[in-house]
Amino acid sequence: MQASCERVPGLVVAGLRGGSGKTIISLGITAAWQRMHIAVAPFKKGPDYIDAGWLSLAAGRPCYNLDTYLCHPAVVQQSYLTHSQSCDIALVEGNRGLYDGIDTDGSTSTAELAKLLHLPVLLVLDCTKSTRTMAALLLGCMQFDPRIRIAGVILNQVAGSRHQKKVTDNIARFCRIPVFGAVPKLGSEDFPERHMGLVTSAEHGFSGKALAAVEKMAQDHIDLKSLYRSITQDCNTAQKRDTDIEKLDKGPPAAGYYTPDSSPKKPAHDQVVIGVIRDSAFQFYYPDNLDALENLGAKIVFISPLHQKTLPDVDALYMGGGFPETHAPQLAENKSFREHLKHLSQSGLPIYAECGGLIFLGQSICLNDKEYPMSGILPIWFGLSIKPQGHGYTRVLVRNKNPFYRTGEMLKGHEFRYSQILKIDFQDHEMAFSMERGKGILDKKDGFFKNNTFGTYTHIHALGSVSWAPSLVQKARACKMR
Repeated sequence: MQASCERVPGLVVAGLRGGSGKTIISLGITAAWQRMHIAVAPFKKGPDYIDAGWLSLAAGRPCYNLDTYLCHPAVVQQSYLTHSQSCDIALVEGNRGLYDGIDTDGSTSTAELAKLLHLPVLLVLDCTKSTRTMAALLLGCMQFDPRIRIAGVILNQVAGSRHQKKVTDNIARFCRIPVFGAVPKLGSEDFPERHMGLVTSAEHGFSGKALAAVEKMAQDHIDLKSLYRSITQDCNTAQKRDTDIEKLDKGPPAAGYYTPDSSPKKPAHDQVVIGVIRDSAFQFYYPDNLDALENLGAKIVFISPLHQKTLPDVDALYMGGGFPETHAPQLAENKSFREHLKHLSQSGLPIYAECGGLIFLGQSICLNDKEYPMSGILPIWFGLSIKPQGHGYTRVLVRNKNPFYRTGEMLKGHEFRYSQILKIDFQDHEMAFSMERGKGILDKKDGFFKNNTFGTYTHIHALGSVSWAPSLVQKARACKMR
């Protein structure tokens, strides 16, 4: 099926709050449309890795994150246009409530992203113990910002046909917005994995079964054809209307900002090889970060500390986040890999690690009173808390000379971790970052480094932190020459 519009049509799936069911609805629609041979370009609003991983699995293609805090709005727009152009339709899963953001202006909200991309909103309404009030809430969303185009709603957690009729009738009377589906309360026999947002697709032992379940849910309870037709048939009209809407005056991106490039450069004669630690323990990577390295001429080689005994020949190493704590016994058992990694670090191999990667650089992690050795590169001993120890956006100032960033540079990122520092041994000059927002490793400090090894709790996005990819590639090239 081929979209007839010059610009690929799309929609934003939003909710009234976090936990309203938009992830399951987004996955179900994506998987079901794929089954109908509709090519879906998936996107996730915000810095979330887990939902993006599931959407990528459902769509059969990478899911790109769109985040106006981490990246300039113009870069976000270009990313959306670049990564949707070969598809029939784009689906953007929002985060939190439709108008929720980090400030009272809602500048980082799902609603602002919908306006930036000129996309209609499909609103998921959790109807638990509510009927007429849902129409009032929907009407409030419609009137709160008239520039938001709510194309329709999906009712979620519907108790039965009578409940569904009451909600639908009230929405028809007061809001005149189409209801494209009504999803009932799903028991464990209908949907065995209710909490996919807490488990990565790579870790999930039944990811195929879970996706089949959400696909069936969408086929049974959502009018997929009408929804697709509604979003696509008036695409040209909607785009013309959007040109009349007041544009967001965000200004041009600052000098040096990347724009996404879907055509990686040809390998240079001095091509470097960058190893990326990726398996079910480490899978938190933005596709844009890997694209940025490849676009600078790097060759990416994926490496698994769960399955490989040693590292292949590489010129630098990138270690992303994940949940190494759920694989601590296997990581600890692979002594030869840990020792080889430590040897390479001591030999000066450039290593950049985020969050879960930082844990693997440490001495050990203690779980249920049992200590599991890690690579022993950085003098940090980790534990695990039952509550998040760092959660949200970060803003860091590079205050100390380090292998990857210029002093005085300001970076934006995010952190999400349950790990905690049990013991650490460091000198102040070994911490590159001063946290202006966020917690970091300790005492509002982050970016612990020794030699060319750098570990941080702050996740960065290459399209926002534009110095990161060139720096890593440059370090890799210097290592190769050495």
